[in-house]
Amino acid sequence: MKQPPPIAENLDRGATSFGGRAAAALVPRRRISGPVPWVLAIMIMLSALAAGGALALSNLASSARGELAGAITVQIIEADAELRAQQSELAAELLLQDPAVRSLRRVPREELDRMMEPWLGVADAGDAIPIPDLLDVQLNRQASEAELVRLQSLLENDAPNSRIDAQSSLLEPVYSALTALRYLSFGLIVLLALASSSAVWLASRSAFTSNRETMEIVHLLGGADKQIAGIFQRSVAMDVFMGAVLGLALGVAVMLVIAGQFAALDSGMVEGGGFDWHDWLIIAAIPIAGVLIAIMTARMTVVSALRRML
Repeated sequence: MKQPPPIAENLDRGATSFGGRAAAALVPRRRISGPVPWVLAIMIMLSALAAGGALALSNLASSARGELAGAITVQIIEADAELRAQQSELAAELLLQDPAVRSLRRVPREELDRMMEPWLGVADAGDAIPIPDLLDVQLNRQASEAELVRLQSLLENDAPNSRIDAQSSLLEPVYSALTALRYLSFGLIVLLALASSSAVWLASRSAFTSNRETMEIVHLLGGADKQIAGIFQRSVAMDVFMGAVLGLALGVAVMLVIAGQFAALDSGMVEGGGFDWHDWLIIAAIPIAGVLIAIMTARMTVVSALRRML
């Protein structure tokens, strides 16, 4: 008479708990793994890139808002060159005497000509097109609407053709676009997490269906639902861990390449989108979260299938 398998004999006697390598060997690993590690690696890489993009945009917007919070621009809009220069000089003197002004710079005419050259096509268009004088002013507090009104009234008599604008308000459409892109990145991360869970769910159901008869026998021999689910849980954990590590490595590599490309632009605004140490911690937590989601998905899938089977 053929002897029963050792694990079945031990379970029947109650001498051995159902678990460990012997139990895990009941489910062929190739049936669980398949493309799942590669799918998860792709999902983790895309999630890391999306998270990196969201964090970079958030840091960029915060840096720009902080730098421009107290920055204002004063324009002297006067067609006559002599009156424009006179009002510009008076406005600069009045603003420098104001306690709210930390610094002031009169933008040189040569710099204005260079700024306008791409649109006007000539280096010096001051005679043909009157270009306003610009004063770049930095306040020691936030450039609120009330502050702008107060400064405008200060210049009303001596520089009636002046106009004051907060630099942060000029970039408000840029801030709105950055916020929209950040929310889009977070939404993409959620969708990738759902896609990863679906892939693990399908793989777990396929593995369970392929080993349904084995699971029924194991359950009759005393294996509890959570113990059987533990087999799949451990198998999935080993598969997705390698995929998560590979996906994180690829994602970080791509981010470093992109960061190098942006650094070559040598733009002060782009530099504000760099990562701090806590940003890297958030990115490093993505594969951990992916592994935990995959494990819990596999466990819930198998437990649910066992309840329906029995």
